[in-house]
Amino acid sequence: MRVVVTGIGWVTSLGRGRDQVWQALLAGQSGLTPVRSFDAARYPSKLGGEIDTFATDHGADRPGRASQMACAAARDAVADAGLDLASLEPRRVGAGMGTTSGEPREVEQFNDLLVAGKTSEIGAEFLRRYPCHTIVTTLMGELGLRGPNAMIPTACSAGNYAVAFAFDQLRAGRADAMLAGGADAFSRITYTGFARLGAIAPEVCQPFDRHRKGMVPGEAAAVLVLEPLRRALERGASIYAEVAGYGLSCDAHHMTAAHPAGDGGARAMAAALAASELDSDQVSYISAHGTGTPTNDKLETLAVKRVFGERSRRVPISSIKSMLGHTMGAASAIEAAVCALAIRDGVVPPTINYRDPDPECDLDVVPNEARSLSVDVAMNNAYAFGGNNASVVFRRVRA
Repeated sequence: MRVVVTGIGWVTSLGRGRDQVWQALLAGQSGLTPVRSFDAARYPSKLGGEIDTFATDHGADRPGRASQMACAAARDAVADAGLDLASLEPRRVGAGMGTTSGEPREVEQFNDLLVAGKTSEIGAEFLRRYPCHTIVTTLMGELGLRGPNAMIPTACSAGNYAVAFAFDQLRAGRADAMLAGGADAFSRITYTGFARLGAIAPEVCQPFDRHRKGMVPGEAAAVLVLEPLRRALERGASIYAEVAGYGLSCDAHHMTAAHPAGDGGARAMAAALAASELDSDQVSYISAHGTGTPTNDKLETLAVKRVFGERSRRVPISSIKSMLGHTMGAASAIEAAVCALAIRDGVVPPTINYRDPDPECDLDVVPNEARSLSVDVAMNNAYAFGGNNASVVFRRVRA
C-alpha cells in the first residue's frame, strides 16, 4: 500500500499554519530571541525559540502546553487535508506523536510549589497532565479518534519515529488515516540540561559553520496527515508527497554523543533507502539534523559521506534549526513537512548564519538563501540522545 502526505499543521516560533511558516523559512527568518518565559540571567546563554503567538489555556481542566500545541497543529493539519473526520470510523483513524520531555512545565510547577512549601496547591490534576503519553491521548480525545495510537519518546528523532509508526499502521491496514508528528514545550528543565552540557549557542545558531558554538532550545508542534494513496485520490485530496520508506538504528554508543564514525546515522539512511527501493544517487535533497553543535554537524557529515560517497558534496542539505532552534520531539516532524513542501514547490530552505566554511563539514548546505530545486526524492534525518536515529524518505507521487 502506498502512503501519502495530504495535510500539514505546525505551531512554531515563526508562526502558525503551513503557508506562514513555510514562507518564513524560505525567507531565512529567525524565530530565535532572548528567553522570556523564565529568568535566564544565570545562564551563560540566553537565546531560545519560544512561541509568543500561541496562547496557552490555564484553566483548571486544561492539558499541558505541549498537548495544547499538538492539538492546534493536528486541527490545522486535518483542515489542510480537507479531511472530514465525522465521515470516518473513529476506530480507523489514529495518531503517532513524538516528544523529548512530554510536559516539563507541569513538573516545574510541581517543583516550585514543593520548594515553596505549598504542596496542598499541587492538586490531583498534576497526575493527569505531566506524563508524556497525555500528548497523544489529549489529541485523540479532542478530535474524537479511537484508532491505533502511540506516544514515542525517542527525543530529537521522535517526530520521524512517529511518521514511521503511522506509515506502518496504514500499510498494515489497521487505519484509514493517521496523524503523525511531535510536540515539545519550552522549559527550564530542558534549557538547564543543555546549558549544563555547554551545548547552547551564546548568540546565534549556525549549523555546519566553522565557528558554530551550539544549538538553541525551542518549542513547537507539527502534525502531518497520512493516508493511503488510493483513498486520497478517491476523495480528490491535494497530495504533497509520498512516504517512500524509513530506516531506524541505535548507536548503543553513548547517552549524549553519537558514534564517532557516524555509524548509526549512516545505517539509518541506508536502511531508509533500501526500504524505499531507491539508491543514494536518486536523492535530490537532505533535510539535516543539523543542530549547530561542533560534534553533531561533524558526525552527520561523516554519516552522509558514508552513504552518498563521492556525490555527498553535491547533494543539497540544509538545517532549519538555524531558524527555529532545536524543537526537540517536534523537530523532525517539522522537517518532514519541509521535505513534503520542497517536493511540492520545487524549492528548499536555507541554512542561515553560514559565514565560514568548515573543512570537516564540506557539504552543500544551501547557505543563507533558499534555492529553487526540482526535488523528486527528499531524505529527512534525525539523530537523538540515547543513539536513536531515524531517516524517512519522501518522493514525488508518480503513477
